[in-house]
Amino acid sequence: MKFVKLAAATALAFSSVAAFAQEGSLAVGATVYGPQGEAVGTVETVADGIVTLDTGKHKAPLPAEVFGAGENGPTITVTQAQINAMLDDQIAAAEAQRDAALVPGAMVHTAGDLMLGNVKSVEGDNVVVTIEDGPVAMHREHFAINANGTLIALFTMEQIEAAAAAAAPTT
Repeated sequence: MKFVKLAAATALAFSSVAAFAQEGSLAVGATVYGPQGEAVGTVETVADGIVTLDTGKHKAPLPAEVFGAGENGPTITVTQAQINAMLDDQIAAAEAQRDAALVPGAMVHTAGDLMLGNVKSVEGDNVVVTIEDGPVAMHREHFAINANGTLIALFTMEQIEAAAAAAAPTT
């Protein structure tokens, strides 16, 4: 949430964005500088008005309008430490939400929003989900909460079935 507020607030600080973006200053590989002239990160991608800024720790998707033009190249009004802290907070919040939902009996959907099954057990980072063909072992990091608040596995049904088949003992 803080990151979104930052992006909105930062966007107000720039008025010549369209010209800046058209100049190509937000090209892949460009170094982006912070408010004190320090390097904040490198532009990894630019697509559909979103600039992915690699801070060295995170890849931050930012709206193109939050960037300005400086003497050395593209600029942003926040530091690398501020971006990293905001993303750390967002990741921690997402993981806490996932962990709260990842309990025995919880329904799990696939990345394609198909019903996968129910959580059978959670022991540390090991999660067993009961699907139609039997139990499937997964790791905690393979789950997330989607925009609708649904617990999902970060795989399609096809990927899960293929992994389960490959792990099944042969006779």
